Amino acid sequence: MVDVLVIGGGNAALCAALMAREAGASVLLLESAPKEWRGGNSQHTRNLRCMHDAPQDVLIEAYPEEEFWQDLLKVTGGITNEHLARLVIRASSSCRDWMRKHGVNFQPPLSGALHVARTNAFFMGGGKALVNAYFRSAESLGVQIRYNAPVDRLDLKDGRFVAAYCKGERIEAKACVLAAGGFESNIEWLREAWGQNERGEWPADNFLIRGTRFNKGVLLKFMMEAGADIIGDPSQSHCVAIDARAPLYDGGICTRIDCVSLGVVVNRDAKRFYDEGEDFWPKRYAIWGRLVANQPGQIGYSIIDSKAIGRFMPPVFPGTTADTLEELADKLGLDRATFMQTLNEYNAACRVGKFDHTALDDCHTEGITPNKTHWARPIDRAPFYGYPLRPGITFTYLGLKVNDEAAVHFNGQPSDNLYVAGEMMAGNVLGKGYTAGVGMSIGTAFGRIAGTKAAQAALGQGKTNSMGASLETA
Repeated sequence: MVDVLVIGGGNAALCAALMAREAGASVLLLESAPKEWRGGNSQHTRNLRCMHDAPQDVLIEAYPEEEFWQDLLKVTGGITNEHLARLVIRASSSCRDWMRKHGVNFQPPLSGALHVARTNAFFMGGGKALVNAYFRSAESLGVQIRYNAPVDRLDLKDGRFVAAYCKGERIEAKACVLAAGGFESNIEWLREAWGQNERGEWPADNFLIRGTRFNKGVLLKFMMEAGADIIGDPSQSHCVAIDARAPLYDGGICTRIDCVSLGVVVNRDAKRFYDEGEDFWPKRYAIWGRLVANQPGQIGYSIIDSKAIGRFMPPVFPGTTADTLEELADKLGLDRATFMQTLNEYNAACRVGKFDHTALDDCHTEGITPNKTHWARPIDRAPFYGYPLRPGITFTYLGLKVNDEAAVHFNGQPSDNLYVAGEMMAGNVLGKGYTAGVGMSIGTAFGRIAGTKAAQAALGQGKTNSMGASLETA
């Protein structure tokens, strides 16, 4: 019998497997995807949000605990567990040496991501390189890995893990870590969660899955039906406005449209519906998918002019271009008269001060609704560009309730050998909203805790603080 079974193959699962193996446990990792698609949503990531009190290699200046906490508090609207959130924040300050030990390298951010140069450490080669490094390290340490190995149910007894079932095979282990992701690629579940809107539409029918196609929520649903304590709203998710031309699954970061704050966004009726300049893009990009989801037909259009070119990371698909705004409206299939009224009103309302896209500048609008708070400049210099937007779901927030030892709970009581990490518990920290890189912070912190605790449970070791020496010195 293996000591620790890890179910999942993304960042959190790999952190758990590595920590458990380092603690002396035998480890089996089951990845539902084939090898070429391994890594879950982690393969689509690119950075980790990190607390630091002074400059650290690729991180500039300082990003102290309280500022990180206030950023998280703001984007979640207070729907977060402060104790667990601060645990994640503190862990983010000390994990990178351990990550480097397992082959992860870091680099300064590219010019199009300067807003996060102070707060986020970027992976050299992106999330795919991180995942590959962890798999290589796990294999070299003797972690057993199986691909094409989906788990559909568990044997549980009195809140304890007994065995998992994979393609009919019963696999026993002394302890288990669940890190199999959310239900973002389960369209039917998304449809059920979002329901039907007042226009008679089923918004989820128009969603694109920015993340992996393999996160169907099978284990999450099983655990819910088995009576595990649940946290989170099934309709809340990391939901980004991505290019409407993106593939249904696995579009990743390159499908994101990052010019929203540099122009205006209109809906199918050619009308604006939200402040495009509310805050820095890394703190707001993950609200725009939900905003678009609430618009008619679940579609929007990001409109910029040539002044914006070179100020944002270019997306994978080129924008629709036109020499006049009237021509752009026609090409995008928008009502020309309404579009021109919207743009003319916006242009007239702009109060241009000193434009600075790296700061919350004084360029704003007056006298229109919604206002644009920052970076408001008339859209008046040809050529003009338009990008169609759809909601892109990366991961869902509905998950299993945990404590600071990553234990799954049943009727308020923590299991003594069943743990959870990553998307399957992120809702404890993320009730709604998002700020760039925090998903990887959560997965790394709780993956490492879960692996350590699972190894202790399997090897019969006494309990220690979840952020004790085994984590700090690893």
